[in-house]
Amino acid sequence: MATFIHVNLPRIECPEHGVLQIISGLGEDNSGMTYEFESLVLDLEQECSIESVCRLLDMNWHPCWGVMKRAVERGIERKAHRIPERIGVDEKSFSKGHRYETLVYDIDSATVDYVGDKRDQNSLEEYYKQFSLEQREKVKSVAMDMWDPYIAATKAYIPEAEKKITFDRYHVMRLVVDAVDKVRKQEHRALMEEGNNILKGTKYLWLWNEENIPPYRWTEFEHLRSLDLKVCRARAIKDNLRNLWNYHKEGWMRRYFSRWYFWATHSRLGPIVKAAKSLKSHIDNIVTYARHRITNALGESLNSKIEKVKRLACGYRNRDHYKTAIYFHCGGLDLYPRRKPAAFQVINA
Repeated sequence: MATFIHVNLPRIECPEHGVLQIISGLGEDNSGMTYEFESLVLDLEQECSIESVCRLLDMNWHPCWGVMKRAVERGIERKAHRIPERIGVDEKSFSKGHRYETLVYDIDSATVDYVGDKRDQNSLEEYYKQFSLEQREKVKSVAMDMWDPYIAATKAYIPEAEKKITFDRYHVMRLVVDAVDKVRKQEHRALMEEGNNILKGTKYLWLWNEENIPPYRWTEFEHLRSLDLKVCRARAIKDNLRNLWNYHKEGWMRRYFSRWYFWATHSRLGPIVKAAKSLKSHIDNIVTYARHRITNALGESLNSKIEKVKRLACGYRNRDHYKTAIYFHCGGLDLYPRRKPAAFQVINA
């Protein structure tokens, strides 16, 4: 049942400070809600969409959104000003038309530490600029994909970044997986011209790891693998690259990659050769995995959670609202209001 509490708060007129009014002990100033009710709204907003909370509590959209916005503002204010020792950098789509946000993760606490507009060099530099050189020196490792603007921003602001950047395993493998798919497409077109459609409907058999192939397709896969197909060689090259991350020494990783690189570049498969050369140019920050043992798997997990939040809201048109929702659900912030001690505050006379 809707309950309204009316209180005439005491006011005084101070010769030095002007008109002062006592701070309400019922709720946040100007929120129109008690601490308990605002906490209830926050509990529901962590589980439901804003529209659902409005229906459950018979409220308008703006007060409900205001609760979330205030919670994020107080959470950011309470948060310790420090840069995590191990961070991950990734981008997340904001809407169609290649509109992205830059996300920085705290790998150890599994939370989003920063959300910036776009995915250019300046968007990541704005995050680093918040911290002093002494704070940035404490960063031990940075996991990211092979996106040049992120690399440039990190090298500009993180001391000894060349030893701390680790290119994410998923994005490294993604480069080779895409090359395998290109080999399949090229071979499929060539075979179709000869009237052979043996590769039709087999796309994911070449992209899946063996442990992920459904049991009912194993017979088909074994038959295809026994044939003299270019895509079979491409898949074998891709599968062998997975062993690179089993090594615990940078030297061992380099030696294994050197042998793999020779095989890939002598495969006479154009897309595979191109992918191998691209990895060769980034090998220094691929093998740093042996030292830091970090990936952006956390980032991909949080990206899935953010995507779920975005679908729940049926998308966002406002970037600020999108950022607020990310911080609210993934920021690990202290969101709930706290009771304030009795005191007077300055108000407009």
